[in-house]
Amino acid sequence: MSNNLPPEPSAAPVRSAGHFVAPLDETPLVGVDAVKIAEKKSNLWIDAWRDLRGRPFFWISAVLILLVVFVALFPFLFTQTPPNDECFLANSNGAPVAGHPLGFTKQGCDIYSRIINGTSTSLSVGLLVIFLTTILGLVFGAFAGFYGGWVDSVLSRIGDIFFSIPYILAAVVIMSVLSQYRSIWTISLAIGLFAWPSTARVLRSEILRVKSADYVQASTALGVSRFKILLKHVLPNSIAPVIVITAISLAGAIVAEATLSFLGVGLGGSVMSWGNDINQAQGDLRSAPQTLIYPSLALSLTVFAFIMLSELVRDALDPKARALR
Repeated sequence: MSNNLPPEPSAAPVRSAGHFVAPLDETPLVGVDAVKIAEKKSNLWIDAWRDLRGRPFFWISAVLILLVVFVALFPFLFTQTPPNDECFLANSNGAPVAGHPLGFTKQGCDIYSRIINGTSTSLSVGLLVIFLTTILGLVFGAFAGFYGGWVDSVLSRIGDIFFSIPYILAAVVIMSVLSQYRSIWTISLAIGLFAWPSTARVLRSEILRVKSADYVQASTALGVSRFKILLKHVLPNSIAPVIVITAISLAGAIVAEATLSFLGVGLGGSVMSWGNDINQAQGDLRSAPQTLIYPSLALSLTVFAFIMLSELVRDALDPKARALR
């Protein structure tokens, strides 16, 4: 019996593929797939500074603020005339003369000297109010936003109570009750005790946004205490809006002090204050307008500088606002 099966196919010969390597001088090594790392460091604050330093209004506001601070710290470098000791009725509402470039008040005092010496009063009140409102706002806003629950409910309701009371009206009542103890500390306390809820609200809303970030969840998973997470991660990344509202609040505190002094319930008449000068000069607007114009101009320029700086800082810290420009 013959075998009619077809012969088995023979295995194909295995060919070894040769590897061709081009000479090194013809193919220089180039990092085609290398990740390009930016040469300049970048974060929120560095980007904000790069944006601010290219804006002319930032330098204008910064120069004005530095000038106000320098005058408040060293008034003797700008005038040697005592604001109250050398007042002569013969100079009442007098025009500018040599050594007295802005003229005289109704009592014969040098207007320029009173404006220079009143700068420290207005700035001191503003800084004390900001210190108080920032501390209270940080404590109430941070704990309410981060811990939530009944802590948020209690602290938010306390903030709502203070927020419903106009701080100017509250300060008028406090200064009227404490009329025998009028001082920079008293008026700062009267304004600051009722002006902090705005800071707390802004910080609370920002912390509610930040606390859900991945790095916060990672810290929680690693067993880091909640209070440490608040101080180390959440609060530093939520502070930018607080800086903006602090600059605005500083301008508001200076205006509040001038308003209370203008209404007669602020600082005493013996204290150098732009509000006191405006109050004393309102009756002489037609006969001697310079006694009202110059203190008002100093107040307006100072408030304008702080408000303009806060607006610029707010835009610089907002990436969306930077992208639209």
